[in-house]
Amino acid sequence: MGKTTPLPLSIVLLLFISCLMSIIGKLRPWTSLLPPELLSLDLATRLHIDPEITSLASTDFGKLVRVIPAAVLYPLSLDDIVALIRFSFRSSVPFGIAARGRGHSVRGQATAHKGVVVDMRSLDNDHNNGSRIIVDRSSPSVNNWYADVGCEQLWVDVLHATLEHGLAPRSWTDYLYLTVGGTLSNAGISGQSFRHGPQISNVYEMDVVTGRGELVTCSPQTNSELFYAVLGGLGQFGIITRARIALEPAPTKVRWVRLLYHDFIAFTRDQEHLISFNNGSEGIKGLDYVEGSLVMNQSPANNWRSSFFSPDDHSRIISLANEHGILYSLEVAKYYDDEVDGELEALLKGLSFIPDLIFAKDVSYIDFLNRVRSGELELQSQGLWDVPHPWLNLFVPKSRILDFDSGAFKGILRQNNKISGPILVYPMNRNKWDDRMSAVIPEEDIFYSIGLLLQSSGTHDWEHLEEQNTEILRFCEKAGIKIKQYLPRYQTKAEWVNHFGPKWDTFKQRKTKFDPKAILSPGQGVFTS
Repeated sequence: MGKTTPLPLSIVLLLFISCLMSIIGKLRPWTSLLPPELLSLDLATRLHIDPEITSLASTDFGKLVRVIPAAVLYPLSLDDIVALIRFSFRSSVPFGIAARGRGHSVRGQATAHKGVVVDMRSLDNDHNNGSRIIVDRSSPSVNNWYADVGCEQLWVDVLHATLEHGLAPRSWTDYLYLTVGGTLSNAGISGQSFRHGPQISNVYEMDVVTGRGELVTCSPQTNSELFYAVLGGLGQFGIITRARIALEPAPTKVRWVRLLYHDFIAFTRDQEHLISFNNGSEGIKGLDYVEGSLVMNQSPANNWRSSFFSPDDHSRIISLANEHGILYSLEVAKYYDDEVDGELEALLKGLSFIPDLIFAKDVSYIDFLNRVRSGELELQSQGLWDVPHPWLNLFVPKSRILDFDSGAFKGILRQNNKISGPILVYPMNRNKWDDRMSAVIPEEDIFYSIGLLLQSSGTHDWEHLEEQNTEILRFCEKAGIKIKQYLPRYQTKAEWVNHFGPKWDTFKQRKTKFDPKAILSPGQGVFTS
């Protein structure tokens, strides 16, 4: 065997430099995008730049937008979040920071281009010294019962924890596997909103980390400007870390009823009648839940969101939908413990639904609130959940809801034969919203929530649904229907100014006060468009 010849020193140095450059190249997202001084902070070991991790944080439930962050923080405590924001605020080159719960946004709102995504669910760990959901019912007044909740918690976990005390939050979203902080940053709406208002109307107090890196406790009495700014504030003023949620006695049972209509005027008239009941008037307590939806060939009464009807009933309903083009399903619920028949009969008396098309079932309270979960699990088993979701959510003034039905429901949607997914339409009362909050709604006493919860069947066939959304928005603009988008994501400053309307100046001033370097929630695009 021949003698081995040592490599020349110059070649060894060249190889060493090559290896070093390769390592630096792999670390480039860190070294080029974030200040290296971050390495000196205690949280450095919880900042991850691995491409697999940053890739997971680059998109969301919508699967429509991909924005890769420089790093993802998995905080073990609130101190990590405070330190990260404070560091960026004091840096000569601040970087964006986005709080991410379940990532259930649909247009990249929880992303941070070249910044840091904070995985809020990481706070739900054993380092918090016990439960992050603390229930207090010591007050003799039910109006003072509450739960202190870590905002990384899921609403379904809040439900289970409060039910152990015979209590529950007043207001819900239809889907419970969302974080408390995520829904409070938007509004949090569902069929209970007509009665109790959105979730942001049922909060007593919060802890918030502002864009200056300050941890502030706020309420309507203390630091009230921050309190109202954060609720529905799209994450622009601070990261919510704790919320004090209003509770009420929890019922045990729910009478769940569906009624079918082919006349949209009668459908909306009955909905508005049902949300007008004052609790206790004439000895009748109003309904606890009112929602409506469309029934069409490809948006049937049974869908992933709620499989309510028997196969025979469903076939009959689809046959009528084919005959009329569209049916409208009125979905209501009455909570109870012992007896409900008399009250419910009185509430539904005189409604104009199609004769004999009324369906009812009794379910437990928890099964009703968690009704969407089974549909989600079914879609997951079929590989149809982790697909693009080009959802569009709108608030439409009552005065123009008939025009919206004519142009969007009977016009644009009926012409599109590729619809797949629930389409919601239900009214809410403006007086259940607090105008001091950042959330924006139409300037009418009653307005409708429209939810086009449509989804593609794969990763490459969602464009036609996006085109349909654009067509609906253009129709509204041309028709002069003053809609407000819920869960918005606009592309230009002018669009944001138009969205907030009279609230824009206040919104901008609050941003300057609480996040002057525009660090927080850059994925929303409000101050980065």
